[in-house]
Amino acid sequence: MNRIENTKTYLGKELETIFFRPMLQGENAVDLGVRVLYNMPAPVTLHFWRRPDDVLHKYTAAGWKGSKAPERMRKNIELQRVKAEMGYSADEYFSLVYDSMTRAAIGSMEDLSGTVLEEAETALFREAIAESIRATMWLGKSDRESGLNTFDGFLHRVKSDIASQGIVAETYDTIDAATAETRLRTVWDNAPIVLKDLRSEGQLAFFVTTDVYNAYEESLETPSLEAAYLAKQTGHETLTYRGIPLVDLKITEHLVNHVDLGTSFILLTDRRNLALALSAGEFPGTEVRMWYNPDLMENRQRAVFMAGCDYLLPELISLAYTE
Repeated sequence: MNRIENTKTYLGKELETIFFRPMLQGENAVDLGVRVLYNMPAPVTLHFWRRPDDVLHKYTAAGWKGSKAPERMRKNIELQRVKAEMGYSADEYFSLVYDSMTRAAIGSMEDLSGTVLEEAETALFREAIAESIRATMWLGKSDRESGLNTFDGFLHRVKSDIASQGIVAETYDTIDAATAETRLRTVWDNAPIVLKDLRSEGQLAFFVTTDVYNAYEESLETPSLEAAYLAKQTGHETLTYRGIPLVDLKITEHLVNHVDLGTSFILLTDRRNLALALSAGEFPGTEVRMWYNPDLMENRQRAVFMAGCDYLLPELISLAYTE
């Protein structure tokens, strides 16, 4: 039986450059669709300034007529200490790593050692962590007994603050092709003016569950037009409503298992208004380790770090959801 027995441990700078940075840069960061903050001092504190509405004054005489200083607001993103652990039987682990190397077409299959093997093992674990972070970022609820409970996600935080922060929100029962456009229009119409004014900057997005995305796509194919017919044949590369892209969060499998936050939602906001914070250097014990346990003939992987997320400004949110 083939086995992978080399121990790999990432600490300090290696932990950042080899393991976490690749998850948070380039296409991986774009896929998350939100603002990503890495290795900032805990607790992560963001500052915002509101300028006065009008800073111009009539020039009638010398002297100071300036208005009061800009209003400063703070938002803390709570970071929670989390760990990720995975275990595989030795033969299963070897097969997974071998398949990963084959798909990537890297290295020599005759020499499962050195950096090629390390890259394949690291990528396998990194992908699992990235998906868990992405799902928890949206559906996390820390008081849940099990599953996606390491830190509170965007949806739980927004819904919890609807009353206290005056967040614009409404509920709906179901969504289909006949009602999809109406749902999106209502979310847009209800949005605060300050949020609508940001459309020209190109950072607004409708973050939606897959049922909303599919219903809206079907509604676009309903008209008896050539464009609609072609769309049925070739599909839509992207969907937009009034020039604002719809982002399919692809969390249906998680929603089925965690219905306490509802099963469908539409969240309109500026991408910069949602922040995910990760830290791998703020406390002792932070590490990523992969090793072989000969007693159980099992390969194990463990990562310890800090994570958290939050929305920033309530006036930049418009929400519709099922209860």
